[in-house]
Amino acid sequence: MSTQEISLEELRQRQSRFRGLEAGHRACLGCGQALAARWVLEAAGPDVVVANATGCLEVFTTPWPESAWRVPWLHSLFENTGAVAAGLEAALKVQGKTAKALAFAGDGGTFDIGFQALSGLLEREHDVLYVCYDNEGYMNTGVQRSGSTPHAAATTTSPAGRARLGKRHLKKDILAIIASHHIAYAATASIAYPEDLKRKVRQALLITGPTFLHLHAPCPLGWGHDGSLSVEVARLAVQTGLFPLIEMERGQVIGVMPLRTIRPVADYLKLQGRFGHLFRDDPRAREELEHLQALADHNIEVFNLRADRPDPADSEGADTVRRGRRRF
Repeated sequence: MSTQEISLEELRQRQSRFRGLEAGHRACLGCGQALAARWVLEAAGPDVVVANATGCLEVFTTPWPESAWRVPWLHSLFENTGAVAAGLEAALKVQGKTAKALAFAGDGGTFDIGFQALSGLLEREHDVLYVCYDNEGYMNTGVQRSGSTPHAAATTTSPAGRARLGKRHLKKDILAIIASHHIAYAATASIAYPEDLKRKVRQALLITGPTFLHLHAPCPLGWGHDGSLSVEVARLAVQTGLFPLIEMERGQVIGVMPLRTIRPVADYLKLQGRFGHLFRDDPRAREELEHLQALADHNIEVFNLRADRPDPADSEGADTVRRGRRRF
């Protein structure tokens, strides 16, 4: 048998896995958003068109005159990604194209600035998958707080000091707001669980109409952790109950990731510089830690996340909507 050498570039060309986002972009080391976007596109395949809001993803993938995108891509503004994606979907439909319109935006362009256009997209039932890459702040413009920034996190506009210990307000419950639009499918996902993430992308693309994916993606720069810890930090957000992985249909929870081992919230927070002030010898800090633990405990109870707890749908008189407990 011939032992002909194959170059690294030839091996790359032979890869069967589709790469919609190419290597060589300018993301920070360990950027969760870069991983997330690549995996979403791998699951979606090449027959897509992307409308991408202003933000980190847009900036680090498209420094003029370069681009890391290997699918048709359009830069939208912070505030109008939903409207631009709706227009793309309408244009594709008129032309008889089979390509699916995707909308990509961060938490700033989803929770805050772009929410009006997103709500309109959902209400008008455009056939678009909207993906929110949630790094919990305006990282591209200097780590300012957003509607997604967690309670007690320190940012440049919610600093920790004598008057207060970081952000005073709770993280906006975006999935509940999306669910109130009664769309066919909405879900949360995390870069720590790529197969679950990809499955949810494929599920969303099978549906005609608007779908929504809330994707948790750590930011080493804004969160204050080493880039090598991004996946570990993301996994702890799930394992503590602070970021539950769930699926919803028409506003009803139909699937959750049960937690076999529930970790203390402090394990997640102590890896991040933005929560460093909560580990000082200060009664106020202890109170805030207890508050964040209570928020995680609430999620665990509300979504029935304990793996050793029976599914309520299995009991007599249970609700008719089954809450599946998929083990990923």
